[in-house]
Amino acid sequence: MGYAFALAFSHYLFPSVPIAAYVHYPTISTDMLSSLDDKTGTKGIHSGAGTGLRGYAKKLYWHIFAYLYGWVGCRINVVMCNSTWTANHIRQLWKPTTPTILYPPCPVQEIESQTTLPTGQTDDRNPTVLYVAQFRPEKSHTLILNAFAKFYHAHSSLTSFTTKKPHLILIGSVRANTPDEKHVYALRLLARELKITDATTFITDAPFSLILQHLQTSSIGVNGMYAEHFGIGNVEGLAAGLIPVVHNSGGPKMDIVVPWQGKVIGFLAETEGEYADAFAKVLVETNERDRIEMRKRGRESARRFDGEVFVEGWLKEVGKLVDLRRKNTKS
Repeated sequence: MGYAFALAFSHYLFPSVPIAAYVHYPTISTDMLSSLDDKTGTKGIHSGAGTGLRGYAKKLYWHIFAYLYGWVGCRINVVMCNSTWTANHIRQLWKPTTPTILYPPCPVQEIESQTTLPTGQTDDRNPTVLYVAQFRPEKSHTLILNAFAKFYHAHSSLTSFTTKKPHLILIGSVRANTPDEKHVYALRLLARELKITDATTFITDAPFSLILQHLQTSSIGVNGMYAEHFGIGNVEGLAAGLIPVVHNSGGPKMDIVVPWQGKVIGFLAETEGEYADAFAKVLVETNERDRIEMRKRGRESARRFDGEVFVEGWLKEVGKLVDLRRKNTKS
């Protein structure tokens, strides 16, 4: 799991036993460190928190922790990372470690078997923007609501939306007796202030069967989180035929929404305006035939993340661990 301190402790207790880690999210990252000095307020929940005496103390603590994290991390023999973003941070912190990128297993085949792509020349998907993510501040639902409002008020009156108006669906889990509940309430109030209440649906703690229904009928899969380490929801959207509009950072940028066969499968954005423009590119500026082709390319690209690909890579890395053990036993 990448609990570096526990694994380093095991290394010293049992020096002849090789150790492996599959890191999904570094305990601390260089993005976290840089976010403390950020003045834009867009780099996660710690953005700009490095000011003042308390901020200085936090910065000092984080840098000391990062040094110790790197010191123990380089004691691990075989390191796997779930994305390019994670691997880059591990390389910087766990020097001189050379991690292998092993994408986590995603239910690509399952989603493909339960969703269909448009056939012929007509794109029958609804002009719906779908965001599947936990209702927590770091998921930047506020950014997506503001961006959708910009798009909606600028384009919803077009003749192309006469029969079906653009719609935003937010689906996510809400932890009981936590700030999550207040967060959802605040988002509902924001939707009212933005005058998109009728065009926005909030669904909390939905079963997977309901999520599948919306994956089948929606057009765009959106992600607003800064420095998402991987983004399995984006892969599921691609497998279902959604056109992704994701944050220009982290795993979605580096691994998932990348050109396939030399052609785009989605769009990257950071600001409200960029997200609104991306929604317009998909739903207004791109013709139906090109949208269908983009959906097909996206589904094909998602097969890189299927469970069978993960199994093959996992066995290869475990083989390295076994070989190290054999060498240690002989010596």
